[in-house]
Amino acid sequence: MNPLSIDFCGLQLNSPIMLLSGCVGFGHEYTRVEGFSHADVGGVCLKGTTLEPRLGNAPHRIYETPAGMLNAIGLQNPGARQVVDEILPTLDFAETRYIANISGSSVEEYAQVARIFDDSPIDAMEINISCPNVKEGGVAFGNDPDMSARVVAACRANTSKPLITKLSPNQTDIADNARRCIEAGTDGLAVINTLMGMAIDIEQRRPVIGNNQGGLSGPAIKPVALLKVHQVYQVARQHNIPIIGQGGITTAEDALEFLIAGASTVGIGTALFYDPLACNTINQGILDYLQRHGLGSVGELVGSLTLNNN
Repeated sequence: MNPLSIDFCGLQLNSPIMLLSGCVGFGHEYTRVEGFSHADVGGVCLKGTTLEPRLGNAPHRIYETPAGMLNAIGLQNPGARQVVDEILPTLDFAETRYIANISGSSVEEYAQVARIFDDSPIDAMEINISCPNVKEGGVAFGNDPDMSARVVAACRANTSKPLITKLSPNQTDIADNARRCIEAGTDGLAVINTLMGMAIDIEQRRPVIGNNQGGLSGPAIKPVALLKVHQVYQVARQHNIPIIGQGGITTAEDALEFLIAGASTVGIGTALFYDPLACNTINQGILDYLQRHGLGSVGELVGSLTLNNN
């Protein structure tokens, strides 16, 4: 038995690593890097997809920050129908699991995109209710538990495939939002999406990002993400809902922290930009840890955190 394998939403994964949406395009980008293989990861979350094609935001779209990165791509994508008809047939579904990331500016659009992907070979769908860099939909839905639940329910009514809801950290009570999404029919949760941030050009006295604000990712957000995973796990474990823990993971030690906090799988994103082979190193580090502590599987680590008694 592969100690790294884990069941996630009924899907058997060969590694707890998920490649995060927006960081790996539509699944081909890193296959061009020598030594990289999708067989080394449990799943690949494809780029955010809307009903109609989108050009995305005006530049600048990316800005490096201390220990992180701001991005405001704006969901540039060719539209759901083209993804299903032209991109999915080019992916090797024998290598890994592929997860569509669906977005929209209305509840109805989310439902339509879910219906299109339901009639495709995609393994699961991630509902992006928490995108902080588009001007409508997205983050507004993600920060309102009622709207979050409505979006999840609409998608649930249009697919029998596993649904994973991506939660925003930019809200008052992420655990309550998680509970509402579970009640509405989500099968899994992704915790967290990027934090909202800004950078300013002091000479021009204007925001660097064309969209004025963007999503902050990278090591800078890891402590926040870790706490949010711990908080959501308190709700999710009562319903056997698994979590993709994500936010600033760059090493095996980072990944192990998220697993111990309650994540069943871990998302790798920004780290790939400067270390495309990070997944191999993280997998090996997790294996070494399991062996060192006499554990037979990564599942034994999930939610094993013991809190301090104060």
